[in-house]
Amino acid sequence: MISDKRPYYIKQAWYRLQDFYVRRYLVPQLNSLGPHPYIIKPWYIELFGAPISIGSHVTLLGCPDKRTRLTVWSEKKDIDGIRIGDHVLISPGVRISAANSIRIADSCMLASNAYITDSDWHGIYDRSLPPATRSKVVLNENVWIGDSAIVCKGVTIGENTIIGAGAVVTCDIPANAVAAGNPARVIRELDPAREIITRKDRYGDTEKMTTVLAAAEKECLKGNTFWGWIRSLIAPGRD
Repeated sequence: MISDKRPYYIKQAWYRLQDFYVRRYLVPQLNSLGPHPYIIKPWYIELFGAPISIGSHVTLLGCPDKRTRLTVWSEKKDIDGIRIGDHVLISPGVRISAANSIRIADSCMLASNAYITDSDWHGIYDRSLPPATRSKVVLNENVWIGDSAIVCKGVTIGENTIIGAGAVVTCDIPANAVAAGNPARVIRELDPAREIITRKDRYGDTEKMTTVLAAAEKECLKGNTFWGWIRSLIAPGRD
């Protein structure tokens, strides 16, 4: 449908259903989940292993054809696993696979189908077992990973840096840069005179954002009726 025909109270019920699913099925699999998460279609988000920690105000999106997967696979107990900061955006199809330590700092954005891993998962010469060495990945604050980009083991990406769509990052990338290609290389630097507004800057006032979004949804859905919504499901029109 081009427009949302649901009445406001139906949409609120939809949000409550998603919140119930998060509390019932996702939270027990996490070491921690901060307050005010915005998780859409959580039944398409798959978690495996531990520890996995997620901060506050995270936006986590699932999709039936692009399942989002956070995986920790290790027999060791003394590992960081996956640590995700506050105000992070994780789009549909993102895969994060940790054998040791993947840290994603505040306000990072991961576009659809991005893949982050801290391991090769098999040894080069002994492919029957995982490699003995332990690597890590660090995304510093406000990093933006483009669509279908791959971030490989041992990589640190500096704050505010953008990784272009489809890039393969095999070595450290400095802060305040744009990197692209395979292997990824810095192609330009950000203008130090320009202000960078992060997701934390924009959405940090939870009470204000809740009020603004609720008012916008009420206005957008104004006039929708239950039977009009049912009719749109059976026979959707061009509107």
